[in-house]
Amino acid sequence: MTTFQAIADRVEIEALQAEFTDAVMMRDRARLAALFTADGVLRMPNVPVELTGPEQIRLGGEKLQEQWVFFVQNTHPGAIAIDGDTATGRAHMHEIARTRNGIEGLNYAIYHDTYRRTPDGWRFAERVYELRYLDTTPLGGSAPGQDGPTAERHPGQPAARHTEPAAADRLERAADALAARGFAVEILADAAAARARVGELVDEKDSVYAYSSETLRLSGIDEDLADDRYSRAVKPRVLAMDRETEADGIRQLLGTPDVVVGSVVAVTETGSVVLASGSGSQLPATTGGAARVIWIVGAQKVVPDLPAALRRLEEHALPLESERTEAAYGVPSAVNQLVVFHAPTRFSRATVLLLREAIGY
Repeated sequence: MTTFQAIADRVEIEALQAEFTDAVMMRDRARLAALFTADGVLRMPNVPVELTGPEQIRLGGEKLQEQWVFFVQNTHPGAIAIDGDTATGRAHMHEIARTRNGIEGLNYAIYHDTYRRTPDGWRFAERVYELRYLDTTPLGGSAPGQDGPTAERHPGQPAARHTEPAAADRLERAADALAARGFAVEILADAAAARARVGELVDEKDSVYAYSSETLRLSGIDEDLADDRYSRAVKPRVLAMDRETEADGIRQLLGTPDVVVGSVVAVTETGSVVLASGSGSQLPATTGGAARVIWIVGAQKVVPDLPAALRRLEEHALPLESERTEAAYGVPSAVNQLVVFHAPTRFSRATVLLLREAIGY
């Protein structure tokens, strides 16, 4: 091979790497797929994704693209070693992204490549993505016109990624992870189904504490559990007590009911339940004081992981709860206590009713 040919091959391979990024940024999946050989493979173990052949790569790319709010990719060419009609090389990647399920941040990665000369020029025979650094700190900016911290929204208008119901596969993934950690889990169609199921799970003879929750209020469960037929319902009794002279009695009632019913800030696809509180009144019962815990969780509260759960709390749930407490009590809310359940507590049985619809905040 002449020196000129080696230089020309290197230039063409670097152009191939650049065109891959251009096709990604332009969301041109057909062009991206055409950059691979007929048996070319794209492997991304961190996602995880493994696609073989241009058609799989095109369809897989479209599924990934549907998850983006925005995505920026930069390629920095690395070493290339050419051996006749084949070559190996690396491309160093810097990416910034925000997805519809709440993941955002930046990462650095390497594509480990194998190239093959074809009648149409150099093509990828294999690309293997290796993640080297990931930072999921919330991004300060946003794409123009897209949802993000700097996007213009009317006061109180929630971010779309915090209100959109999770897809069925994500609900199933969260349910499987929760069950593996010892939670009882049921996936129900809607709030009406949850309301009926709570009626089955809570006996009228139980002492039941339904703590403050928009999910319970909107579904009618809060009203149900305050009905006279639940003669040992905790909330009506506590509301009738003097907070100064009967504080010990209130504390005991709230802390050790037979059943506590409420909702949470988020449930992760890795099997954790995140509960935040301003007053702490629901925590003794949910962290072991109650014999049974029942959480009703709208589909919009299913998030990928704990960082996404905390973003959901800070960006979405807390501002909306503060609006409510400002209107009701004249003071903003606060996250004074935060509990992450990786499993039920020793003496409590915990049931998570996951809904396919969004409800509450």
